[in-house]
Amino acid sequence: MQAAQITQFGGGEVVELVDVPAPTLAAGEVLIDIHAASLNAFDWKVISGAYKDAFPVPMPFRPGTDVAGVVVALGAGVTDFAVGDKVYGSAMVLSGGSGAFAQQATTKPSLLAKQPTSVSMTEAAALPLAGVSVVQALIEGLKLTRGQTILITGGAGGIGSFAIQLAKHLGATVATTVRNADDATFAQSLGADQVLTVSDQSVVDTLHDYDAVYDTVGGDARTDAMRVLKRGGTIVSMLGKDDALAAELGVSTIAQTTTLTTERLTKLAELVDAGAMKPQLTIFPFAKIQDAVIMAQAGNFHGKIVLTIQEN
Repeated sequence: MQAAQITQFGGGEVVELVDVPAPTLAAGEVLIDIHAASLNAFDWKVISGAYKDAFPVPMPFRPGTDVAGVVVALGAGVTDFAVGDKVYGSAMVLSGGSGAFAQQATTKPSLLAKQPTSVSMTEAAALPLAGVSVVQALIEGLKLTRGQTILITGGAGGIGSFAIQLAKHLGATVATTVRNADDATFAQSLGADQVLTVSDQSVVDTLHDYDAVYDTVGGDARTDAMRVLKRGGTIVSMLGKDDALAAELGVSTIAQTTTLTTERLTKLAELVDAGAMKPQLTIFPFAKIQDAVIMAQAGNFHGKIVLTIQEN
């Protein structure tokens, strides 16, 4: 089978497509024919070496997290799925899988769920990590409800684009920050009520007394977003937290580490089938994975980048 691998850290040019044996199925694992896989910020940062100290990986290394495909074999003891099931989730090596950027992968059943029925496999592949991040933040962390106000930083990205849609589905008023006018048009198309282009508008001067913040950017953007909150408000950030500032402002802060589970993936599928979220895609064939990684590292795209690996 074909799989992507790296033997050194760098840009898209270090990703190679190679012929390798199919992964060996062990007890307690699921073997999947992968139809599509998506490229997360975590994936390209691993490829770049940004996480080499936090997450040391052996070389050659097979990258990739999110997958959508069909179950073709079950290891001993697996009872949650059947051969032929259309599933989505994670096959990340660092979570015990064999790597998502491949024609087949093994993974744990606890990292999979049945795909949403209302979307294609290509769309389903865009959902797992970003979609679960949003479910975990908005529903579990912020407990966002109808009539509340929320600021979402980075609204044109993979996580941000899902967050805008889910927040509107939940009945919130949504403001978001983006980098430029093109991103602003995209965020408005997702339903954002107010879009701020960060180079032209100050969040702190424009927004006040918000109930919630979902931060996908970090750094100064997180600090400014915290000052938008009313006392008693809550921020969930994907990139750390500032307890001292939170205490000064009288707000709650949650540093989120996304954890994929079958339960969360199932909840995500239900929301997608209810029309709460629709993936916004930039699609590359598997043979163009280097170009996909280059685009991801440059940040010149909206929503999620997806690799089509086999025919859906």
